Amino acid sequence: MSALGILIARELRLAFRQGMDSMMAVVFFVIAVVLFPLGVGPEANLLARMASGVIWVAALLAAMLSMERLFQADHEDGSLELLILEPVALELVVVAKVVAHWLTTGLPLLVVSPLLAVFMNLEAAGLAALLLALALGTPTLSLIGAIGASLILGARRGGVLLALLVLPLFIPVLIFGVGAVDAALQGISARGPYLIMGGLLLGALALTPWAAAAALRQAAE
Repeated sequence: MSALGILIARELRLAFRQGMDSMMAVVFFVIAVVLFPLGVGPEANLLARMASGVIWVAALLAAMLSMERLFQADHEDGSLELLILEPVALELVVVAKVVAHWLTTGLPLLVVSPLLAVFMNLEAAGLAALLLALALGTPTLSLIGAIGASLILGARRGGVLLALLVLPLFIPVLIFGVGAVDAALQGISARGPYLIMGGLLLGALALTPWAAAAALRQAAE
């Protein structure tokens, strides 16, 4: 656990030095949500019906902005080879990078989302459900994105390839995240969508470190 803490602290320091990535994700998130009322009109009921889907799609796309560089900097400057040679398991390095990515990207999106939900006229019951769904879903996005980011190392047009790899895997998170909010708005129990999202998170947490570490070793050879 001490090694994991040191690795997370390292990744956070690097992320803060390159602070534009997380800032761009938040700015993109805000702009993407704000554009929808300008495009479809200010009708309150229409915005309320669209709110959960718009916020989820914008959060998904915003999280992808910084995923490409999750391992790219280490690959370019040779740090990846050093990390592989370290006595610490590479899987632990992957977990540290995912945690740092969520803290610098997913958590800011979670903090900003209540303001955007109010802007989109989302009801209070839906707001609480949205926050819980994002808290379960955004770590899953970071975990799945880590697999895609490790597979595109050294590839041309990595951003496009990353989108093609991970977007289909994001669809279940999107569906059940929006479903949980809709259930809360209709007064129906959202326990089912939450349990499925929790299962997706646990599954991604169990598989991602091994899959991403294997891809990183392959990229370093």
